[in-house]
Amino acid sequence: MKIFHLAFTVKDLESTRQFYGELLGCEEGRSTETWVDYNFFGHQLSLHVGEVVKRSKTNSRVDDVSVPIPHYGCVIEWEVFYDLATKLKSKSMTFIVDPCVRFKDLPGEQATMFLEDYSGNALEFKAYRNPSEVFSS
Repeated sequence: MKIFHLAFTVKDLESTRQFYGELLGCEEGRSTETWVDYNFFGHQLSLHVGEVVKRSKTNSRVDDVSVPIPHYGCVIEWEVFYDLATKLKSKSMTFIVDPCVRFKDLPGEQATMFLEDYSGNALEFKAYRNPSEVFSS
């Protein structure tokens, strides 16, 4: 089994549970009064209450789209991406980058969207039309 583990800070556990548990539908794992683990689309996400790392004032350009730095996220299946995008839109989420397709008709064609969790952490969800092209150049 190959999964990643990512740990970062959030402002509080109540809004964190609302975002990751209720909105995204991630299954909660272990927790204490200061942190909570989630099954983040098959990966381990550990969210710790603390000072949230602020986004840089500098963004990066990817396929002529300005993306926030730093950000984290997950590669998910194509259908899962569109189901999640529809769910987030129905909940009136504000996107940093609206769901779109980049590198259209090129190796690595991908659907992507960026948003913030309730602590202000930028995250990206993406899906590859052809999953074997995740590392294509």
